[in-house]
Amino acid sequence: MLPTDHLGPAAGRSAPAPLAEVAPAPRRTPAEEARTLVACNRMAALATLSEDGAPWGSLVLYAALQDGTPVLCLSTLAEHGRNVTRDARASLVVGEADVTGDPLDSGRVTLAGVLEEPVGDELEAARAAYRAASPTSGLYGGFGDFTYYALRVARVRWVGGYGRMDSTDAGAYHAAEPDPVAAGAAHAVQHLNEDHADALLAMARALGGHPDATEATCARIDRYGLDLSLKTPRGSTETRIGFAEPANRPGDLRAATVELAKRARA
Repeated sequence: MLPTDHLGPAAGRSAPAPLAEVAPAPRRTPAEEARTLVACNRMAALATLSEDGAPWGSLVLYAALQDGTPVLCLSTLAEHGRNVTRDARASLVVGEADVTGDPLDSGRVTLAGVLEEPVGDELEAARAAYRAASPTSGLYGGFGDFTYYALRVARVRWVGGYGRMDSTDAGAYHAAEPDPVAAGAAHAVQHLNEDHADALLAMARALGGHPDATEATCARIDRYGLDLSLKTPRGSTETRIGFAEPANRPGDLRAATVELAKRARA
């Protein structure tokens, strides 16, 4: 279990325990969570230090290099651009793109480090990545007041929602792989909840350790498995069920969930 800084809402603290043994289900590491959030988004909150030392937050567009290094294109006409020329320390906050339900129960990551101007091949890679995220940057990116920066990540803090959070280091962050099925996860969750509620309930009862479950909905899905929110006569709770094999391609989620449904009903 990931270490937690605090507990979630009161309902989560009295969740009923499983009535049957549950097979261990792998989860994405904090580094994988962080890389996935960065890979799936383009907008972030940038924090820099103003001339008087006060923090300054602004909304920016970013791109990511192959190793997850964030790339920014900042103008000195903006306060954050001027701030960086005086003090290169900065942090970037990236959150889930599509949040449903309680916003505080959604994923976000803070990357802190120093902004540096890339040179040589890295500069060309930075320009190309940023142009893919913002096609118009091919025009303004060459103006004299704009500079490309790479955030040299030193600290990583991931929060997945209530009770799900952890820190990781730059080495683990850069070495991790973004979840290849993340782009289709929201659609998969919606499809399962709308069209396969009976299969989810069977999974909860046979594989999730709650044979007394009366209702099951999919809360999250990733390459390793899915999280179910359950209702039982003993109260509400969650359970995680792992796939037989990781879903390593976007199209693998369907086969992985079908296998779970067949196993639950066997």
